[in-house]
Amino acid sequence: MVKLSVIVPFYNVRQYAPDTLRSLEANARPDVEFLLVDDCSTDETPALLERAERDLPGARLLRHERNRGIAAARNTGLEAARGRYVTFLDGDDWLAPGHHGRLIEAMEDLGCDFVRTDHVRSTGRERVVQRVPHGRRNVVMDPRGAILPADRSTSVDHPFVWADVYHRRLEDRGLLRFTEGLHTCEDRLWTWRLHRGAESFAVVNLYGVFYRRGVASSLTRIGDERQLDFLRAFDLVMAETAEDRDGEKLLPKVVRTYCAMMCHHLAADAEGRYQPQVGRKLRTLAAAALRRMPQEVLERTLDSMDVERATRLRRLRRRPAVGAAA
Repeated sequence: MVKLSVIVPFYNVRQYAPDTLRSLEANARPDVEFLLVDDCSTDETPALLERAERDLPGARLLRHERNRGIAAARNTGLEAARGRYVTFLDGDDWLAPGHHGRLIEAMEDLGCDFVRTDHVRSTGRERVVQRVPHGRRNVVMDPRGAILPADRSTSVDHPFVWADVYHRRLEDRGLLRFTEGLHTCEDRLWTWRLHRGAESFAVVNLYGVFYRRGVASSLTRIGDERQLDFLRAFDLVMAETAEDRDGEKLLPKVVRTYCAMMCHHLAADAEGRYQPQVGRKLRTLAAAALRRMPQEVLERTLDSMDVERATRLRRLRRRPAVGAAA
């Protein structure tokens, strides 16, 4: 019986895939399968994955005939997964030896819908532990209780889907599928849905995933229009949360996080990281999004923010309603 399905999307990561594949080999065991999803790579990545399918125990290679994005690649893996539990890894990250065995042990001990773990951020030679912003460890809790408070970082602000492990029953409830077509923030939308829809979760002290930062091909380092998908993602978070039974209580958290994301992207544009036409569209779309928000909630949010960011957003909200739509 397959206990754990490991879904790993790859797209043009020839430089990093060997490290990823070696770390999977160090986690191979008879009850673990590795679903290697090639999202139509155009470099030497496909040849590496073909070799891995032959040599890596438990590996299966799945191919896209066109590039469809990481959300679709993860969904392709989910469709093929046979395990009782599911986890993810990105094709340019890697694992500590034996990490998957520890994930299985945590799920079997705790018996909850999903288990969150800490991870290690790797930037060049620097290693920094990134902890889930949730104080209680090894205790099964309600995921809804980990959304608030609105003014502090909580579990929904930690959208690292590849650092956790999920029971297959969540897929049966439709909670593991990713929204395709979003180039960024698909993980934040997914994390919000998970915390509203799952029944139980826990956080454990494991540091077995190494998250590689500073990859030149990463979308976070590319200043084109795909960056603006955070607006579409958070519009969906806001709309879905407004329909939730606890919508009135949870919306201040959504609005505050949405505003923080806007400020992050506006600051990146001010630093010259975005193409000029992307910066102009960002300001137009962000202004429209601010006007779509529940205004009483937005006013309370802006009143609680620092003066510089609140002033920037208030000025942006007054921007004339012209130009493109989200």
